[in-house]
Amino acid sequence: MKNESLVEKGSLYLPGSYSTVSQNVDNLFYFTFLISIFIATLMFLVTVYFLFKYKKTKDNPKAKIQLTHNNVLEVTWTVIPLIIVMIIFYWGFIDYLKLVVSPDDALEIRVTGKKWYWEFYYPDSGAESTEDLYVPVGQPVKLVMSSVDVLHSFFIPNFRVKKDVQPNRYSNVWFEATKEGSFQIFCTEYCGDGHSSMLANLHVLSKSEYKDKMEELSMGDDLPLDLLGEKLYKKQGCFSCHSIDGSDLVGPTWLGLYGAERQFEDGSSVIADDNYLRESIVYPAKKIVKGYPNVMNSYAGLLDDRELNALIEYIKTLK
Repeated sequence: MKNESLVEKGSLYLPGSYSTVSQNVDNLFYFTFLISIFIATLMFLVTVYFLFKYKKTKDNPKAKIQLTHNNVLEVTWTVIPLIIVMIIFYWGFIDYLKLVVSPDDALEIRVTGKKWYWEFYYPDSGAESTEDLYVPVGQPVKLVMSSVDVLHSFFIPNFRVKKDVQPNRYSNVWFEATKEGSFQIFCTEYCGDGHSSMLANLHVLSKSEYKDKMEELSMGDDLPLDLLGEKLYKKQGCFSCHSIDGSDLVGPTWLGLYGAERQFEDGSSVIADDNYLRESIVYPAKKIVKGYPNVMNSYAGLLDDRELNALIEYIKTLK
């Protein structure tokens, strides 16, 4: 499904609103916005009026009236802004509580931020996904979030939810989708070179489709090797450094990799066969492809034989 457009739908200032709390946020935004416009316009008009009314001329070398004190005026310009600010504060605090206190029946999903992708774990089913978050429509969802490296920030514009994701601690945010479809997720805290590409997709499904998707994502041992490799490509974050469409990222693309000749920094070369691919995953620093930095971490002990074979089989399919 194509992501909901952030510019074609919605209002002049805000994208489409599709959660149970998003309209509350919008209402407060527009109230504050319109009040600000009203006050700014009023101040401008009063200023222009005074410029002409008390304009210095030959016949009137100074202002007709010099005010040094006026209790009514001072009380007016103090009390009215105070009332407006307190209305905004109370309104904002009530909406803040709605955003941070999740319903008791909320579906819990764990979110992990990594440089530079999002990983999602569904405790109820044991399923995992990377780049794609799946939730059922009409069901409160609580996200329990943390980071494994630096500060990130999880933002879904269409649902008006945003929360910092910090290392070594948990932060929570919740929402309830009111419309099926796909929506964009951003990281809105600068987190390094790949920050701009730290995107994910939120897929809101019907409850039956959500159940089927959880069963699909939970598949492991019965999954064919190439499909398991595709799953690991996302789960292990390989996509953040290696493309599958031929484009250059931090590391070489996987498109057309198997069977191709690889040139290394030390001047040697080798054909990319099964042994080379396995060594590159387990001990990536042994052979550095010419033109690319030595930045890949070793996956020794992190992947078992079946997972290594699965990644190799997946690479073979990318022709």
